[in-house]
Amino acid sequence: MPRFLQQQHNNSNTMNPAQTKYIFVTGGVTSSLGKGIIAASLAKLLQARGYRTTIQKFDPYINVDPGTLNPYEHGECFVTDDGAETDLDLGHYERFLNVPTSQANNVTTGRVYLSVIEKERRGEFLGKTVQVVPHITNEIKDRMQLLGRSGDFDIVITEIGGTVGDIESLPYIESVRQLVWELGDSNSLVVHLTLIPYLAAAGELKTKPTQHSVKTLMESGIQADILVCRTEHELSDELRQKLALFCNVKREAVIQSIDASTIYEVPNLMLEEGLDIVALKKLNLPKKSAPDLKNWNTFLHRLKHPKQTVNVGLVGKYVELQDSYKSILEAFIHAGAANQTKVNVVSIHSEYIDENSAAEQLQGLDGILVAPGFGGRGIEGKIETVRYARENNIPFFGICLGMQMAVIEYSRTILGLKEANSTEMNEETAHPVIALMEAQKTITDKGGTMRLGSWKCDIMKGTLAHSVYGNDQIQERHRHRYEYNNDYRMQLENAGLKASGVNPETGLVEIVELENHPFFIGVQYHPEYKSTVANPHPIFVSFVAAMVKHKK
Repeated sequence: MPRFLQQQHNNSNTMNPAQTKYIFVTGGVTSSLGKGIIAASLAKLLQARGYRTTIQKFDPYINVDPGTLNPYEHGECFVTDDGAETDLDLGHYERFLNVPTSQANNVTTGRVYLSVIEKERRGEFLGKTVQVVPHITNEIKDRMQLLGRSGDFDIVITEIGGTVGDIESLPYIESVRQLVWELGDSNSLVVHLTLIPYLAAAGELKTKPTQHSVKTLMESGIQADILVCRTEHELSDELRQKLALFCNVKREAVIQSIDASTIYEVPNLMLEEGLDIVALKKLNLPKKSAPDLKNWNTFLHRLKHPKQTVNVGLVGKYVELQDSYKSILEAFIHAGAANQTKVNVVSIHSEYIDENSAAEQLQGLDGILVAPGFGGRGIEGKIETVRYARENNIPFFGICLGMQMAVIEYSRTILGLKEANSTEMNEETAHPVIALMEAQKTITDKGGTMRLGSWKCDIMKGTLAHSVYGNDQIQERHRHRYEYNNDYRMQLENAGLKASGVNPETGLVEIVELENHPFFIGVQYHPEYKSTVANPHPIFVSFVAAMVKHKK
C-alpha cells in the first residue's frame, strides 16, 4: 500500500472518535460449533460493561429468508416484532441481550442478490456490468453497517454463517476483508471459532485442523485477531502458545471454549478467559466498570439449584429435531428458573397418538404443551392430546396450531360438531371453526405473506389470561395464515370455551381458555419468541407454576 494511503488508513479511527466498532465472527473446521452463542456471550459481556451492543447474522443460503424452510432443514424460524422471518440465532441474541432484533439483524444471500438485481432493473448501476465484486460485496458491506449507522449502538457484532472455505461464504468473507481495511485500525476485529478435537487413541488434543482453518482464512486476506477454540478438554499453556505461534495471534487472544452444561454458562466462561478484555483492547475502548452480571448469575443459580421437578409433554410434528422448537425449550428454562423448578421436556410425536394410545403416551405428565406447526400430518394426534388434557384436568398450553386444535377438539366433543376442522386440513369441512383469513385468500406467494410480527391483543378482566399478564392490553408476535372463525364464537363461548383475548383492530380471537380447569389456555401467537433470561414470558411462568401445583 502507498505510504500516504497507509497513513490515511491508520488515522481513520482518529477522525471520528464516536465511530461504531465492528466485530466479525467466523467459523472453521466444522459447522454447529456455536458461533451464535459465542457472539451472544461476547455481546452480553460488552453490554454488561455499559456498551450498547447488537448482533446480526449473515446467512449464505439463497432463500430470501427462512420462512419457507421446513423446520427439519434449518430449525425453527424466529419472528421479530417488525415481522421478519429470521434465523433461530436471533432468538439467542434476544434471550441473552434482552434487546429486540429486526429485519436488519438477519441477511441472506437471497436477499442480497434480490436487492442487487432489483437495482440493476431500475438502472441504478448506469449500464455497468453487475458483478460479485464490487456490486454484491458493496451490498453486503452496506447491510453490515446499517445498524451501526443508526447511531443506536456502540458495537455491532456480525456472525457469518457457514464455515470458512465454503463456496457460498466467499462473498461474505471478501466483504469482511474489505470492510476491515476500510474501517481502519481499532475499529474492527475478527473472532475465529474453531474446533480442537481430542483423539482418544492418541490421548491428546490436535491443533492441526485449527491451523488449516486459520490458513484458509488468511488465504482470503483476513487475519484473525481472536481465536476461540471449542474443546472437550482444558487447553494447556503449551498448546495455547503453539496455537498463538502458528495461527499468528497473541497468546492472550487464544480463548478456550470448553463444553458447558448450559449455554447460559458461556458468558461467565468467556469472562474468565478474558474475551471481552481482549476485544476492548483491540478496539481501543476503555474497560469501563466490571461487567454487571448480578441478575444473570441469579438466574443461573436458580437454574442450577431447583427445588422441584416437573415433566411437561411437548407434543409436536418435528420433535426429532430439537431446534424445531428451540424458543419453546428455552422459554421453559427461563420459566423453570423463575419458579426454581427443573422442567423436563418430554418430546412426543403427535403422529403416534390416537384415541387408544393417548393414555399410555401422556400418562405421568404434569402438563402438556401442543406445539405450533403447519399442514395436516399428525393433526388428529394433537386433537386427541387436547381432549386427554382437558378431560383429565392436566395443565394445558396450546401455541398457534395448538390453540387451533383446542378449538377443534372442543367443537367436536362438546358442541357435537363431529366434522369440525380447519380449512387448512379440509377445505370442504362442514364446520370450519378455523378458517383462512379473508386477506390471505388471494395470496399465491408463500414467502413473507403470513400474518407476521407484533399485534395488539385486548384481554378481558377476570380471566386467566388477565391474571397471567396483569394488563388489559398486550403485544405478541404472530406467524400464521389461519384464524379462529368468529362465526362459531358465540356457540363456543356459551359452551364454556371463552375468548379472553381479541385483536382490537380486526376482532380476531387471540386467546381461548377454560374455566374450572387447573390451567387451560391456547394462544394464536408465539409467546416463546419474547421470553428472555431477564424477562421470562408470563404464560410460561404461570404454566410451570400450574404444573408444580398440579403435581403437589
